[in-house]
Amino acid sequence: MSIYVGNLAYNATEGDITEVFAEYGAVSRVTVPTDRETGRPRGFAFVEMEKEADEDAAIEALDGAEWMGRELRVNKARPKEKRAGGGAPRGSFGGRGNGGGNREFSRW
Repeated sequence: MSIYVGNLAYNATEGDITEVFAEYGAVSRVTVPTDRETGRPRGFAFVEMEKEADEDAAIEALDGAEWMGRELRVNKARPKEKRAGGGAPRGSFGGRGNGGGNREFSRW
């Protein structure tokens, strides 16, 4: 299972996060997602620890704790939800969803 760590300072590194969580047990992996456009951290991370008991201890101790000037939100990560929709992207086939295009110009 993973731990979600929210409200992180944007300058927090994987090493910084590992150091904090290592106080509660062995850290397997830390992932800091970045923005696709800018490449900057998005202000949250995921931490995986070797033992579930260590994860629970870290969550208990760090949720609501102030770190790097921010109040952390720490809890069990939820599985990523599937987005609604699917099929062709919006805007394809004329942008109106029915292939009609812009009706104002269809008179010509």
